[in-house]
Amino acid sequence: MEKFFRLKENHTDAKTEILAGITTFMTMAYILAVNPGMLSLTGMDFGGVFTATVIASIIGTLIMALYAKYPFALAPGMGLNAFFAFTIVLGPMGKSWQFALTAVLIEGLIFILLSFIKAREAIFDSIPLNLKHAVSVGIGLFIAFIGLTGAGIVEPGNGVIVALGDLSSGGPLVAIIGIIITGFLLARNIKGAILIGIVLTTIIGIPLGVTIIPAGFNPMSLPPSVSEVAFKFVGFDEIFSLEMLLVVFTFLFVDIFDTVGTLAGVSSKAGMLDENGRLPRVGKALMADAVATVAGACLGTSTVTTYVESAAGVAEGGRTGLTAISTSAMFAIALFFAPLFTLIPSAATAPALVIVGLFMMSPITKIDFFDYTEAIPAFLTIVMMPFAYSIADGIVFGMVSYVVLKVISGRAKEVSKVMWLLAILFVIKFGFM
Repeated sequence: MEKFFRLKENHTDAKTEILAGITTFMTMAYILAVNPGMLSLTGMDFGGVFTATVIASIIGTLIMALYAKYPFALAPGMGLNAFFAFTIVLGPMGKSWQFALTAVLIEGLIFILLSFIKAREAIFDSIPLNLKHAVSVGIGLFIAFIGLTGAGIVEPGNGVIVALGDLSSGGPLVAIIGIIITGFLLARNIKGAILIGIVLTTIIGIPLGVTIIPAGFNPMSLPPSVSEVAFKFVGFDEIFSLEMLLVVFTFLFVDIFDTVGTLAGVSSKAGMLDENGRLPRVGKALMADAVATVAGACLGTSTVTTYVESAAGVAEGGRTGLTAISTSAMFAIALFFAPLFTLIPSAATAPALVIVGLFMMSPITKIDFFDYTEAIPAFLTIVMMPFAYSIADGIVFGMVSYVVLKVISGRAKEVSKVMWLLAILFVIKFGFM
């Protein structure tokens, strides 16, 4: 392991890496319940989607571990699965889930091609260093917001965008207790503080009615079959249609910039970027989610992407692919302990997301706030991620404003050709599509 992952060179050890991988898994274990629940609304088999979700996550995370050697975990992406269910199938398009699954397959194949020609790598490298740091900060706010809303501490308000939830109710109360517990453990420099916080918060949630243990609970079960959802694709008559083109384009757009944004933000926090703001082996990291997306579509689940919750493992000291191997091992275990892992309530993962959000804020000190052509795009990147509830949209605001401000300030030479192209495409997409 030392020779393959270069643990000492990355200032880590096997124990730290394994614990970090488990922590990453625990913060994203909610996907094991959320993704099958969401896609089953379209008519897909819940058990089949559960197994497909787990296996696709294992495939993508292992490729990330052994090929790219980074501590990032992959799973079907939130937001992308919502688009799959509520726009393509249950929404205005009214297509079958087989149509949506075919679009995911096509998207994955295109991503593999783009990875081979290094197009996605060029996009990653084109993002200025200040914006990469801003992405890290924005993701921090974004995942903290996800945690707070998931626990009910923050919720939609009456006449306002968001408001404080009922802090005396079970979910918010358990989450606040969890934040205090995790903060105490961190202050005492206890290893695995985030993971311990999740476990203790889950236990505390039992008497408060937040952690629900069903009658006759059995923590073990055999993996459900994927036969009802695997390889269920539409024919060529629907593949070569305008609707399929629009769906695939949307999947491509959101996934590219969610993944690029996550890699940039988490890498910035982990100190993995070089002096030019580039991530070594980024092409391999991007290939991991491309292959996993194809595998996921064949198995029967929505687009697989790099998870922002990987920041939890990085915060615990994870720096190499050994962390990702640990996470994939937890996914494999989850196949046989599905009822146990689905017990973890959002109120128990919320403290982890809030604390990791704090950790992700540190690169803000590296942003140049004295050059307004750099500061304003960085600020827009940061605030638009939680406000628009999208990593991709935050990057769009940052990149477009960067190009515009550089041009009108007479500094157009500082804008790369790729940045020009991306800004134009963003304007066309949001202005005319």
